[in-house]
Amino acid sequence: MRHATPRPGVYYGWLIVATTFWMAIFTGGGRTGFGVFVIPMSEELSWSRGTISLAAALGALISGVSQPFVGRLYDRLGGRRLILVCLLLSGLGTALLALTNNLVFLILVFGVLLSIAQAGSSLTTTSALLSKWFHRQRATAMALTTTGSSVGGLLLVPLTTYLIDLVGWRLTWVVLGFLILVLVVPVVYVLLRDDPEAMGLRPDGDAPLSDTEPAKPVRPGPLEVASWRDAFRSTPIWQLCGGYAVCGLSIALLSTHFVPFAIERGFSPATAASAYGLMSGLNVVGVLAVGALSDRWGRKLPLGVVYALRGCAYIALVWAPGDWSLWSFAVIMGFSYWATAPLTSTLTADFYGLKHLGMLNGFAFTGHQIGSSLGIQLGGLLRDRTGSYEVPFAMAGLLLFAASLVSFGIQEKRYSARYQTRPEPPVSYAG
Repeated sequence: MRHATPRPGVYYGWLIVATTFWMAIFTGGGRTGFGVFVIPMSEELSWSRGTISLAAALGALISGVSQPFVGRLYDRLGGRRLILVCLLLSGLGTALLALTNNLVFLILVFGVLLSIAQAGSSLTTTSALLSKWFHRQRATAMALTTTGSSVGGLLLVPLTTYLIDLVGWRLTWVVLGFLILVLVVPVVYVLLRDDPEAMGLRPDGDAPLSDTEPAKPVRPGPLEVASWRDAFRSTPIWQLCGGYAVCGLSIALLSTHFVPFAIERGFSPATAASAYGLMSGLNVVGVLAVGALSDRWGRKLPLGVVYALRGCAYIALVWAPGDWSLWSFAVIMGFSYWATAPLTSTLTADFYGLKHLGMLNGFAFTGHQIGSSLGIQLGGLLRDRTGSYEVPFAMAGLLLFAASLVSFGIQEKRYSARYQTRPEPPVSYAG
């Protein structure tokens, strides 16, 4: 397939990627550091792990329920205005957590306000926005953005641990909110744009085929939908949402309970945070590699491998002896931690097109957040009931292996627009 010659200079789409990457550092990275607050908040406020996990679990669930509505707003209004408003609310809400004195306040601010606000600046919106700027390099662009959360974990989790020791957990929340308002909001306001066509550009930086000949549109796949409801009459959306639910369970369980688990295993808070930082750093390599490979060789095989690797990481965490449990988990999980996100979003765009991508990403992320809510709450409740985290961590590992098998079963070449080289007869949505 022949592609148009790119325009000279740096394509503005890569500046969009840099902006969403910067945004993800402080929004995704800050939220994944909630586990660092579990012990100091529990000790000062005399809460059990199950109690403090309830706020995080409700937050994950509310975030999930709000995702389709956020996606619908994106499809109608565009991303820039929506993202800016949600970033302002995220910064203010994070700082307000310094005033936490009872569970209701924590649920309202962290569980409701922050969950809805961060849904508006999450991969639901950024992946839909990036899909307009990139076709051939779509997974690579999304992978780069996704690594922002990993870099945020690498930088903000150790920073959060240090700040809590230095100034206490309350002032630490203020600092994290201040970082969003001062370092993220102005950058997004100046640089973020919704659509390449509004700037006279084409996806991937391609130039027009000639001064008078318009570019040919990308051939749609057989499942591309005129209404978002039609997508749910086909099998791939359920395979993607099911796997993503397991992804959410395993990630939220980790982000909330990994540091307390490590401390209970005899590791210091600094060591636990360092292991989390190592995992986040290695994930940058893993996500970028997965994005580049999937743009060249397909999406479903990397997706299945990533779920399997994550399952192996959880098994190592539970059954590996001594120090090996912590560091082998950090290394194996590091290469797979956020790698499912760009693959799931890219497959959704490849299968169903861009018209309703915000809505469909929102539904997929709803499944992810339902899994997150279950993972957080089960982790806290089972820890209180059994005295350890081994049971929920082992359950997460087994579910990840099941998600891997489901992902391998996706019929990518049959349905993805990337493989449509000639007009195909319509297919039944039952397939």
